[in-house]
Amino acid sequence: MFGKDKKKKRFIIKEEQLIGMAAIQVIVDTETGVNYLNTVGSGTSGLTPLLDADGNIIVTPASELTEE
Repeated sequence: MFGKDKKKKRFIIKEEQLIGMAAIQVIVDTETGVNYLNTVGSGTSGLTPLLDADGNIIVTPASELTEE
């Protein structure tokens, strides 16, 4: 409320796609830059690091992160 500083969000949704009653989201950890693939809906959910074609974890540089 009054006098409180706005706290920076630890996680942001970088991208989201709806598929029927479910959604797939790319979530980024703003402290580490690590991208996660999150699935929600239809009675199931899951979270895993997002990998590139070589199997390496995708990391977004801090300079590219903007809080929405």
